[in-house]
Amino acid sequence: MLQPKILSAEPGHDMTIILHYETGEIKIFDAFPYANGTWYGMLKDPDYFKTVHVIPGGIGIEWAQGQDISPHVLYDLSHTLP
Repeated sequence: MLQPKILSAEPGHDMTIILHYETGEIKIFDAFPYANGTWYGMLKDPDYFKTVHVIPGGIGIEWAQGQDISPHVLYDLSHTLP
């Protein structure tokens, strides 16, 4: 399934990301399980985590050094907010 485009990504509390989709859906994604090792472990730094941004075209998110999470993982493993 092709995921809808992401309009915005906001860092939340405890390594969560609030995702706003073109469909009007608002979802929350827990990035903590992905923050392992040298590369993705950088996400544990709260100031660095805040550098999360939407990849042009709304096809995903990434951080300042290039860490990213695939769009289907973001969409499928996020919880919809009311």
